[in-house]
Amino acid sequence: MSRKQALLKRHRRNKRMALLAGLLLLMLIGVLVAWWLPLPLAVLAWIAHEAWFSDHLFYSPADDYLYRFPADNEVAGVRLDGEALRLDAPLLLAGGETLVLSLPIKSTWLGRFLDPEIELQGLDTHDRQAFERGVDGLRYVNLTGLGESLVTGSLRVRGRFCRVAGQPRLWSFRHADARRRRVMVIAPHADDAELAAFGLYSEADESWIVTLTAGEIEAEHYQQMGMSPVEAARTKGRLRAWDSIAVPRWGGVPESRCVQLGYFCLQLPAMQAAPDQPIASREADLGDIRMFRQFNPMRLPADADGLPTWNNLIADLRALLLHARPEVLVMPHATIDPHPDHVCSQAAVLEALEGLAWQPSVILGYANHLHDNDRWPMGCAHTGIALPPVFDQTAELVPYCIELDTAVQQDKAMALGMMHDLQPAAPLKRRIRRWLQKVLAGRRWPAGGENEFFRKSVRRHELFWRQER
Repeated sequence: MSRKQALLKRHRRNKRMALLAGLLLLMLIGVLVAWWLPLPLAVLAWIAHEAWFSDHLFYSPADDYLYRFPADNEVAGVRLDGEALRLDAPLLLAGGETLVLSLPIKSTWLGRFLDPEIELQGLDTHDRQAFERGVDGLRYVNLTGLGESLVTGSLRVRGRFCRVAGQPRLWSFRHADARRRRVMVIAPHADDAELAAFGLYSEADESWIVTLTAGEIEAEHYQQMGMSPVEAARTKGRLRAWDSIAVPRWGGVPESRCVQLGYFCLQLPAMQAAPDQPIASREADLGDIRMFRQFNPMRLPADADGLPTWNNLIADLRALLLHARPEVLVMPHATIDPHPDHVCSQAAVLEALEGLAWQPSVILGYANHLHDNDRWPMGCAHTGIALPPVFDQTAELVPYCIELDTAVQQDKAMALGMMHDLQPAAPLKRRIRRWLQKVLAGRRWPAGGENEFFRKSVRRHELFWRQER
């Protein structure tokens, strides 16, 4: 069982225990006070749960985030003078640095019901980065794009529904601009490249998009159109295969540099466990991946037999890496992103690189899912991305962040809107929950789409984790 599954199992167990305790309390109230009182109290309790306590948060808001950054990147002499962030010594910035500020944050009582935020007011930029309700611990704010305001002493830091409860620390990470190099984005599923890296790949001098799976499962939306489960899964896979080739064109990537490998969704772990054994689709009644490769611009090793094996996947990746020769390789970060296909995608790429004649100079990892917090990045669309919760200091992490202007953010939202998997309407329960959170908790969702990724991913920043090769 993965850590994510274990956390979810514990969360559901605790929720069942809380529900049982609540039912017993309501029965006691009905016996001791009035027989009719439990019903309105139950409705009020459900409304309160949906508005304020329904986030999937698998840790305490009082836990400190635990990052270990390289010591050489810390900037000494940083302090808060009221709301002004001051530097005791001049800081020379070349522009484009990733800047991270750690702050001890303590929620006010209102911050237990409304999302606490750190507001950043610069020379010409106003940003807000949100954290967990009831936060009372160390958090990491993203100052990327605010360097000029920082060095001129013009940056203001203030809490909204929270306060800064101690002195800050600052880290500065200087990187070569990945957009000026040849980039390859590895996407486990169609839309992963857009969610994590649309700004990066659309602004790069040359980009490649390689999607590993067809994403054919969970096709209930198409079954509602009258298709059988098998027909629905195949249709969904074909549509997402098309998306993986066509949508990057919106970001300036020609179809000649977009490849769909067509392996089956959530089957990568089984393939990895038995590298020679073909692993068929769970729902599409297929054991041949070539149906989902029909839009590819080139032939690959697995086209010879169409078998969904780990060895074929490695051979495909090796051929693509040697053909494209990427200088910057962008792929899921398996330590932070727990999705099984994402973990296996990283493992497959690293295995494909072993002994290969061409090696990228930089690997950038991304996280579209987390172990501990299903809402991260928290807050509203078009705001900055604070660093995610990390509670393991064994790994030294080096963030790499780029800033997206408004036009690129809008293009990213349109790219997500073209993705068929992000188009279906949200379930009724989720729409009711969002309405309650809008009215009672002040939350807002973007107009671009109902899927939660329109809020999570259309931001001022794209955040990656850098690994030198």
